[in-house]
Amino acid sequence: MRYLALIALFSFTSISFACESELLNHNFRRLASDEQINLCEAYADKVVLVVNTASKCGLTYQYEGLEKLHQEYHDQNFVVLGFPSNDFFGQEPGTEEQVQDFCKLTYGVEFPMFEKTIVKGDEAHAFYQGLKEVSGTYPRWNFHKFLIGRDGKLIDDFGPRTKPYSTKLITRLSEALEE
Repeated sequence: MRYLALIALFSFTSISFACESELLNHNFRRLASDEQINLCEAYADKVVLVVNTASKCGLTYQYEGLEKLHQEYHDQNFVVLGFPSNDFFGQEPGTEEQVQDFCKLTYGVEFPMFEKTIVKGDEAHAFYQGLKEVSGTYPRWNFHKFLIGRDGKLIDDFGPRTKPYSTKLITRLSEALEE
């Protein structure tokens, strides 16, 4: 009985510790799915790159670099998280199923993608409001990137024109992975 109590206490402590990051402690539905994911629980102790995406944007080609980045650094506890958004001139007009098919078939996207999300302004999801609070900015366009450390704190943000393999982003990512 004492053994079960210790296991229960350890499990509770692990979950509490894993979700100390207020920034990541949000639930999202996986893209084109009913599955709910708590970012904090699912990605605790990982370096996370958050990106708001769109399928009909001049920067959509960045999906390729994001997927390559995800694959290259995945074994070092790194993950890219995609949040499709229709906030910028309706450049993500499709259904979630259409977005998912486009990403997989056109760019081979395997990194986690989540429900279509409002990422700016008064209507922004609380997660993006939190990112704005710590970074000082909402995404200015599609493919704005936020790099979050293993401790759940914002490391840096990168404007939409910053490519996934830019020197600045790779330098900051490498530093975060070494911590």
